[in-house]
Amino acid sequence: MRIYFDNAATTPLDPLVLEAMLPHLEHNFGNPSSIHSHGREARSAVENARKTVARLLKCSPSEIFFTSGATEADNMALIGAVFSIGIQHIITSSIEHHAVLHTAQWLDKKGFAKVHYVQLDGNGHVDFDSLESLLKELPKALVSLMHGNNEVGNLTDIQQVSKICRQYGALFHSDTVQTIGHYPIDLQVLDIDFLVASAHKFHGPKGVGFIYINGKSKIESIIHGGTQERNMRGGTENVAGIIGLAKAFELAYEKMDEKKSHILSVKRRMIETLQASIADLLFNGDCLSESQSLDHVLSVATPIHESNDMLLFNMDIEKISISGGSACTSGATAASHVLEALNVNPDRGVIRFSFSKYTTFEEIDKVVSVLARLYI
Repeated sequence: MRIYFDNAATTPLDPLVLEAMLPHLEHNFGNPSSIHSHGREARSAVENARKTVARLLKCSPSEIFFTSGATEADNMALIGAVFSIGIQHIITSSIEHHAVLHTAQWLDKKGFAKVHYVQLDGNGHVDFDSLESLLKELPKALVSLMHGNNEVGNLTDIQQVSKICRQYGALFHSDTVQTIGHYPIDLQVLDIDFLVASAHKFHGPKGVGFIYINGKSKIESIIHGGTQERNMRGGTENVAGIIGLAKAFELAYEKMDEKKSHILSVKRRMIETLQASIADLLFNGDCLSESQSLDHVLSVATPIHESNDMLLFNMDIEKISISGGSACTSGATAASHVLEALNVNPDRGVIRFSFSKYTTFEEIDKVVSVLARLYI
């Protein structure tokens, strides 16, 4: 039986989510834009899903827009803010997801907005003094900083970022892909302009996500061709996917503290057994600090060893699925931009373990024992 420790890349679909989706794949197949009964049934299902997401985030349903995932949503936020609001400067960090970095860099290359990078401390956390210094000098700015880093797990205090942004009249966008569905987010408390999510990161289906757009921050569509999503995203809605997203989101909030406790316990077990089994092991980012790191992500730098070149391959042979850095870069020959920014020694192997509510202690012990054999 295979062991899956790559939940930051994608999570297995919850059976209850599949159950909720099936009727909309088999029988309730109408186009939500159609005015007949089949269409009205689909429209009702989509709007009920929107209300579910909004209720859990404590915002208005009119501020939730469904997308194909967070990459589209990140593009929508950055490009929309530049073209619709007149943003001239984008302040971000060198360890953001490429959905943000590549979009910002494209806007810079084309001359639409200038990109600036906030300084980071030795563990990869945002230097708030640096952020404030940039905002003092840059009018018409959008700050884009992720809530939880997908490669090393660092958490950013987005409440503090929000306060600084508001102090200087800047917009704030956060890629919350790794935290939505894992941490409660209250948009009555968090003052933010744009927030994004992908369903497959919290046991929902792939190919569907959403963007929260604060009602005070009006942007125009970047995908044209129809009036769907209240003229914000052309294209027929992925009805079954949207239903699955809403169900997965609802399930994520049920017993969230209990699931958090379980995931933290397996993460602690992994840290303890790794430290006891493998000498000269390092942890990347700030993952040993539970208050400063994602519960479900653990990035490890293995000892300098001949096994490192074939590390992921050898673990896969042992039926263990993990990634090196992030799944988006683990198949590439180029080093991870996040690990480079944190000055991780390239001669070390890097593994990102990521856990879920389904991870067991037995799996932890098995993975560590296999890994330890490679470094004897």
